[in-house]
Amino acid sequence: MNRTHVASGGPWEESGGYSRALAVGDTCYVAGTTDAGPDGESLHPGDAAAQARAAFAIIGGALAEAGFALDDVVRTRMYITDAGDADAVAAAHGEIFMHVRPAATLVVVAGLMRPSLLVEIEADARRG
Repeated sequence: MNRTHVASGGPWEESGGYSRALAVGDTCYVAGTTDAGPDGESLHPGDAAAQARAAFAIIGGALAEAGFALDDVVRTRMYITDAGDADAVAAAHGEIFMHVRPAATLVVVAGLMRPSLLVEIEADARRG
């Protein structure tokens, strides 16, 4: 089966040996996505909702490059470092997926790669 790799040039892709997204047939898997800039730090420090929106934009771009759309998303996983950000991140998810309504998970984790990163999001998409 054909495999399409999508790279974003993020700071950890090459050293970690992974792709931003991988499409296999009618399914696309988008790796954990943050709003990290080239230095690995958040482009929206202290603002979990803005970080989530930026991550969703990056996810949307990766899906498009692989031939998918946000409307094809069937599952999301959101990781946050502070339970106090849950409502803001869930609201950002709702802005994007209100009509798609994928299966979704939101969990609090001890931390991400850099303290400035408050949110990391994964997505799986399926066509057809």
